[in-house]
Amino acid sequence: MSLLIENVAIAPVAGPEIESGHIWIEGDRIVALGPGAAGVPVLARASGDPDVVRVDGTGCLATPGLVNTHHHLYQWASQGLAQDATLFEWLVALYQVWAAMDADVVKGAASAGLGWLALSGCTTSSDHHYIFPKGRGDLFAAGIEAAREIGIRFHPARGSMDRGQSHGGLPPDAVVEELDDILAATAEAVDTYHDPSFSSMLRVVVAPCSPFSSSAELMTESAALARAKGVRLHTHLAETLDEDEHCLAQFGLRPVDYMEKLDWLGPDVWFAHAVHLSDADIGKLAATGTGSAHCPSSNGRLGAGIARVSEMVRRGANVGLGVDGSASSELTPLAGEMRQTLLFQRARYGPAALTARQALELATLGGARNLGREAEIGTLEPGKLADIALWRMDGPFTSAVADPVCALVFGPPPPLARVLVGGRTVVEDGELKTVSQDAAGRAGAEARRRLLRLAEDQGFRAVKEVHHH
Repeated sequence: MSLLIENVAIAPVAGPEIESGHIWIEGDRIVALGPGAAGVPVLARASGDPDVVRVDGTGCLATPGLVNTHHHLYQWASQGLAQDATLFEWLVALYQVWAAMDADVVKGAASAGLGWLALSGCTTSSDHHYIFPKGRGDLFAAGIEAAREIGIRFHPARGSMDRGQSHGGLPPDAVVEELDDILAATAEAVDTYHDPSFSSMLRVVVAPCSPFSSSAELMTESAALARAKGVRLHTHLAETLDEDEHCLAQFGLRPVDYMEKLDWLGPDVWFAHAVHLSDADIGKLAATGTGSAHCPSSNGRLGAGIARVSEMVRRGANVGLGVDGSASSELTPLAGEMRQTLLFQRARYGPAALTARQALELATLGGARNLGREAEIGTLEPGKLADIALWRMDGPFTSAVADPVCALVFGPPPPLARVLVGGRTVVEDGELKTVSQDAAGRAGAEARRRLLRLAEDQGFRAVKEVHHH
């Protein structure tokens, strides 16, 4: 199938912006784009071929689809709990709830979470799932199934924890796994699901949870496994000052130095958060090509701090965006994280800290680089995959902003005329087209009810108390 978008403003992220132009898509690729009308052969084919869909982009802005590089989809089912807690307090409270999840909870939560992301212009999302209670079904497969139904590219990260409280870690022993079990399950996840092809809808990441819940042996063995299999590495790092203190006390090193010691810096690695970095840390990330996922709403919600994003960008360290788990970033749309990033950086460093165009680049090309897919997605260029968000900028209110990129980033997310993933329409006129939008939303609400019921059945009486920890 072919598709021609006409009369559209284009912010390709690579190359000059186009005030009014066209994008020609064949199959899952962008074949051509440029100013004005498409050339005569394309127009002739578009007029006479019933398999060509013509989309009038008048009043719309086309950008690359947004890329979400850090999430915990299962947390959709535990939003609104521990509302006033620090990260460590929040984790201690919620581990007990999450320990009760099963595959049905994950499937419902992922359906709602991924549907919500698609409705904010997201075409590719990672998901860091690191809790695998025994005998609760195939939790990893549940998220993958939800992504297949919604129709966005998916990079599930097989997470893991092996340092429970009895070994000096933060999580209760009930939610950690044994090292050998983790490595076997992670290898199996890669072998079963990872698709390295150019048009891949599914790539697996190796992702021990964090330095305070994963042993040094798990970190180094995971890195060796990922590199042997040619997949990427992801973990949480430098999110809070508590973590700094924990790493210094336990390992005698600050987080980035500890990662360097474990062979966890490199162009195949990206960290979630990276809030508390020294100048030397930023230098190491830039020099090694190590990326990071900035999650401003979650960092704000948990009082973790403001990452030095503008400084990282200036010094050549790659930064992408993430919404983080919905339980620490309730109902956050990925498009809204562009605005949060821009405002946080300016509030801390002044109005020249970050531009609207830079924020858009973080949400697209920066994210694609984190996932190792900058050759395929993240910009609008011939030969790349047709992952496109078409934002409606001609509403009675949004049209008052003359610059559409400014309106997109500075304002609340505008309505979506269309979201394409590999040329396939996933969202049209603000509504999911691959699944029933209402059903996806209801699945998330049911996942929450089910999770809290399971948690209470397992003797976790404090669900009510967790509301205001």
